[in-house]
Amino acid sequence: MAVVFITREEYVNTYTIPSESMQPGLVVGDRIEIDPHAYDNDNVQRGDVVVFDSSGSFAPYQSRTALQRFLDDMLEDLGLRADPHAMVKRVIGVGGDAVECCTANGQLRVNGEPLSEPYLAEPAPPGRASMDRFTVTVPEGRVFVLGDNRHASEDSRALLGSAGGGMIPESKIRGRYLSTR
Repeated sequence: MAVVFITREEYVNTYTIPSESMQPGLVVGDRIEIDPHAYDNDNVQRGDVVVFDSSGSFAPYQSRTALQRFLDDMLEDLGLRADPHAMVKRVIGVGGDAVECCTANGQLRVNGEPLSEPYLAEPAPPGRASMDRFTVTVPEGRVFVLGDNRHASEDSRALLGSAGGGMIPESKIRGRYLSTR
């Protein structure tokens, strides 16, 4: 049991997909594995699918006692409880990138170039990467994330007017998606 716990904690973490936001690639109920050390010696890249801690951005901070935190963390690490603050999204922009929606063809534009997104769910109306129009510049040390199923995803667009502007600190990224179990 101790070997399983240490292996899960240090090398591979497993999360369950709770929503339709990453369809068609990841569907509700999929169990995915992430590499928690993917960015120890590498930078976050556009296109990476990441799991991040949404507390303080998408989810409000919640006060818990030290005992509650310990028990919750232990159950999550053992895979017996889902982490309510873990979110899975695709990185669209990294520090310094200008992200804009949309071109005349309905594509996102990153640093002035249309972004090819073959992983997108069929958008509605057809041909649009997002119904929201926006232009953002991603600060260094942060990422701009979107779901692949843009019309059923709470992502950076939902926080554009908030403090932080919808950008997630890289320090909150728990790891990069490896595989589906």
